[in-house]
Amino acid sequence: MCIVIAPDSFKESLTAIQVAQAIKFGMAEVLTEAQFELVAMADGGEGTAQAIANNLPSQWIDIQVLDPLKRHIQSKYLICQDDIGELAVIEMASASGLHLLKTQERNPLITSTFGVGQMILDALQRGIQRFILAIGGSATNDAGLGMLQALGYQFLDMNGNDIGNGGIALQSLAKIILSPLHQQLLALDIRVACDVQNPLCGEQGASHLYGAQKGATAKDINVLDQALSHFAKQVKLSHLPDCQYHAGAGAAGGLGFALMSFLQADLLSGFTLVSEICQLPNKIQKADLVITGEGKMDAQTAMGKVASGVLKLAQSHTVPVIAICGAVDTPKPVWQKQGYDLVLSSLQKLDSLENIFDSAEQNIYTTAFNLAQALQMGNKLLRK
Repeated sequence: MCIVIAPDSFKESLTAIQVAQAIKFGMAEVLTEAQFELVAMADGGEGTAQAIANNLPSQWIDIQVLDPLKRHIQSKYLICQDDIGELAVIEMASASGLHLLKTQERNPLITSTFGVGQMILDALQRGIQRFILAIGGSATNDAGLGMLQALGYQFLDMNGNDIGNGGIALQSLAKIILSPLHQQLLALDIRVACDVQNPLCGEQGASHLYGAQKGATAKDINVLDQALSHFAKQVKLSHLPDCQYHAGAGAAGGLGFALMSFLQADLLSGFTLVSEICQLPNKIQKADLVITGEGKMDAQTAMGKVASGVLKLAQSHTVPVIAICGAVDTPKPVWQKQGYDLVLSSLQKLDSLENIFDSAEQNIYTTAFNLAQALQMGNKLLRK
């Protein structure tokens, strides 16, 4: 039996490879003759670079950048080698992520994507021409203003002064001066791993849907939305592509918009990008069983998350799929209709959230062991 194990990370507790290994160890104790193929997955958020590093010859590049509040931090990005050549993989969250701020520090009026631009510039200076940007987990709502400033673009007010940082600064924009690197940047091959489809502005835009979780008040959200709309108008007046209504323009507080309008980047499904690099379709095609999972299965799972992507790939090859999750907030009729053969919660007992996170690896192992026991028992019953 060939079993492909392709989970996402369990946020705040385990990386994707740790989840995959825990499932394998639990099952292998029972199914001693089974072959296991471990594929650590991601959907364009945190963990994307590590998932790619697990599957391609890679080197981590350490770099000092500015965080969302423009404080110096140590970060890193990935340079890897695929069939075409060198490729830089940058997670925007590693420079401008929400996890870098304390709760009381969250303020999308002022947070900046400057550090993301620093990473792109560093890779460019190393001769890299191909990029994957994973843009999940942002703390920002500046439409990529900071990133573009780091790349040499200038954004001036009516008096010819720099407009400053953050989403609030966009409302005073009167003139855009292109970077000296603009033509060089347009020649880059930039693919953006993105798992949302939102436009830049409006009720379904970046500010209204994601501003609150980044620290915005109801009043802030309206101000930010108006600032993004003003920015889009100024971009259009500067004869740059008007991408504000494109799917994904509102991703990462409008970073998707900047990447499309200024750098002509292609926004793609994060899961699809990672799965192709990891050759997951080919591995699933040869499998007898696929096991996936995530920290919590809920309504968002079906919206481009790892478990949903793995399910669709497995269905295309008529391979059964089991999901092992930390928690399951999807009713059985729903996940059955979606096509999962079985969905299991790994939670073994009621406990504090801290203890649940601490025991996640053991809980997954136990669940996988119990699943393997059930599969083995089922085989014995079928042979009778």
